[in-house]
Amino acid sequence: MILLSDKWKDYELIDMGNGEKLEKWGDVVLRRPDPQVIWPINKEWPLWKNPHGHYHRSNRGGGSWEVKKKYPEQWNINYGPLKFKIKPTGFKHTGLFPEQAANWDWMIDKIKSSKRPIKVLNLFAYTGGASVACAYAGAEVCHVDAAKGMVNWAKENIELSGLRDRTVRFIVDDVFKFVEREVRRGNKYDAIIMDPPSYGRGPKGEVWKIEDKLYEFLELCLKVLSDNPLFVLINSYTTGFSPIVLENILQTTVRRQVKSGKVYAGEIGIPASRTGMILPCGIFGRWEA
Repeated sequence: MILLSDKWKDYELIDMGNGEKLEKWGDVVLRRPDPQVIWPINKEWPLWKNPHGHYHRSNRGGGSWEVKKKYPEQWNINYGPLKFKIKPTGFKHTGLFPEQAANWDWMIDKIKSSKRPIKVLNLFAYTGGASVACAYAGAEVCHVDAAKGMVNWAKENIELSGLRDRTVRFIVDDVFKFVEREVRRGNKYDAIIMDPPSYGRGPKGEVWKIEDKLYEFLELCLKVLSDNPLFVLINSYTTGFSPIVLENILQTTVRRQVKSGKVYAGEIGIPASRTGMILPCGIFGRWEA
C-alpha cells in the first residue's frame, strides 16, 4: 500500500534527481538533498539552477544554504484550514514534512467520525503537524518532544491555525520517561501517534535506537491506551525498514491487546508535478478501530 500526499495547494514537489529534490513552499523554491533520489535528473532546466535557496552538504557533516534569490527567514503555508511556519534550518529541513498530510487527513476523519471526545498522545511530535490536525478535528492533544525549540515551534503552529482555544498540552521531555509517568498517574489516551527517529538522544543524553527500542516502547504505550481506543499510528524514516516490520509490531502489541480493529502498513510518498514520479518519504503502520 502507498499513501500519496497529493492535495497540497501551497506546497509542490516539482522535480527530483541526482540525490536532490526541487520544491516550492508557498512562493519560495528550494533545492535540497534527499538520500532516496538515486536516479539522474533528465535535464537540469533553469529552475534547478536558480531556486531561491540551495542546500549544500559539507564533507565534514551538516551543510549550509546558498541564497540565490532573496527569500524571507520564515513564512507560512496552508494545508486547507491548517497553517504552518516554514523556516529553513541548518540541517536542510524546513520544519514540516509535507508527505504527512495524508496522515493528517486520516486522523481528522477518524476523530470527527468518532462522534465522541478523543484524547491524543503525540510522541516525538516535532513541530506538531499531527497535533495541529488532531486539535483542529476537536481532540484533546498531548504533544511531547525532547527539543524545546521544536515544542515552541509547535505552539506557534497551533496559534497560526487559530486553535489557541483548543486543549493542547506541550511537554518537553524524554518520551520514555513521560509515558512511564503517565502510566503511574493512570492517564489514558484514545489515540497514540509516534514518529520515532532512527537514532537520537533525550534531553539528558538518553540513547534511542529504533531497532532496539521500538517494540519495548510500544509495549509501554499500551499501558496508557484507553479501553475504547480509536487509532495508533507509527511513522518511520529509517532507511531499509520494511513496512511489514511496523505491521508485525502492531499486530503483536496493539492488536493482541485490543483484539479487534485492523492493522495495515505501507509507504508514504509525494508525486512530482513535472514527471509524475513518486518520491518515497518513509513508511507508516496503523491500527484503527
